[in-house]
Amino acid sequence: MRQFIRFLLIPGFIGWILGGCSEKIEPKPPTYSQLLTGTDKKTWKMVSFQVIDAGNASGVIPVNQSNIAPCIYDDYLTFYANSERKFEASEGPTKCSASDPDLYLTDTWTLVNANATLEFYIPVLNGKYPWIIKNLTSTSMTVQYYFQDIDASYQFTFTPVTTK
Repeated sequence: MRQFIRFLLIPGFIGWILGGCSEKIEPKPPTYSQLLTGTDKKTWKMVSFQVIDAGNASGVIPVNQSNIAPCIYDDYLTFYANSERKFEASEGPTKCSASDPDLYLTDTWTLVNANATLEFYIPVLNGKYPWIIKNLTSTSMTVQYYFQDIDASYQFTFTPVTTK
């Protein structure tokens, strides 16, 4: 009888106790920052844009079918997940000049969750502007800039090139 208790009931009782102490795993949805930067860094490229003037939208224009030079629209924008919020703009597959450096801009990015504003540099406009995030997922980012003095805005859509 002792062997029965030792070999069957004691291991069963210990297994029941330890099995009942499991921690419930709850998924944590990624934040805006994590969608933008990945865990280390994430590189994006522009795929389309839209011009909205007095409420009339131009329709979505793929950048490779626009009058924008490929050496500008194919640039890579890298957002880092570090505390400095480092941002880099680098040449894509097409350079405007063979002597252009691969990495041509190092700056920072700023995200304000309260109004979904993301401030960063866009090569097509050659400037850093506060963009309203219209859509941000792990596979797409759409931002829009509203002009202050006229009833118009620009909307750009990006897709990730690499994520680390």
